[in-house]
Amino acid sequence: MQYRRLGRAGLQVSELSLGSWVTYHTQVDTRAATEMLAAAFDAGINFFDNAEGYANGESEVVMGQAFKALGWNRLDYVVSSKFFWGLQRDGVTTNRKNTLNRKYLMQAVDGSLKRMQLEHLDLIYCHRADPHTPIEETVWAMSDIIRQGKALYWGTSEWSAADIRAAWEIAERHHLHKPVVEQPQYHLFHRRKVEQEYARLYEEIGLGLTTWSPLASGLLTGKYRAGIPAGSRGALEDMAWLREQLQHKARNDAVGQLADIAAELGCSTAQLAIAWVNRNPRVSTVILGASRVAQLQDNLGALAVTPKLTPEVVARIDAITLPLAD
Repeated sequence: MQYRRLGRAGLQVSELSLGSWVTYHTQVDTRAATEMLAAAFDAGINFFDNAEGYANGESEVVMGQAFKALGWNRLDYVVSSKFFWGLQRDGVTTNRKNTLNRKYLMQAVDGSLKRMQLEHLDLIYCHRADPHTPIEETVWAMSDIIRQGKALYWGTSEWSAADIRAAWEIAERHHLHKPVVEQPQYHLFHRRKVEQEYARLYEEIGLGLTTWSPLASGLLTGKYRAGIPAGSRGALEDMAWLREQLQHKARNDAVGQLADIAAELGCSTAQLAIAWVNRNPRVSTVILGASRVAQLQDNLGALAVTPKLTPEVVARIDAITLPLAD
């Protein structure tokens, strides 16, 4: 495992990391999470990603219980959470969800710390942009959370380059803590933001990336080429919105062609796809998702594949996937 700085920040994160979206609480209980975190840690992973909105806060509870059971030194791991969606509650939802206003953010971080049984979070993200709250208000709130010692760094997730730049400039002007990282979706079929929209931000403000969904929610494993298999992510009722994407015929056909390249390299299609993301020098860490230790260990095999992605191999991969990418 190699470690990379988070953009220009001094913090170092493992090139592959482990996230909890979809799996924790819904598919993975505390015992299984403890086993997976231990396996990840043993493999050199030091960054674990979460969010308030995952499983309505229960994902944070599961991860927090696992951390407590493992008893690691707090300096040895990096943990994040994200805020915007809020927790789903009946009745009045004003200032509770879909916002980045100061009232919500200052209370949301306290909720995450309580659920995860931690004194501070290493990274906090604005999970989406909020067009109804002035960016200046959000920047001040995130900076104040860091000043209070409840978090160490902050960033954004799925923000536009213009909004990230605006937030950075507000922080620069007022001598506040600046956003240092963006968490975008990035895989062979979803490239524009990372490769084009954010291009100037890497050099100009030192933006780091913690990318998610390297396997396009499982599409790039090849498991959906014959439909939606029972027990897969696509079969989950709350993931029904993914099914059209997972059954995209042209992309599934392309995955079949990628399988041939993977076979030549002696790896799985999933390992090939993860290695492709990992080879991008702008990516600080690739967030993996797994519901079983065996699945995690298989994905970690991408580390050995990354050096095999020569310019010639990458050109072949791009010829297959780039015409289908957004």
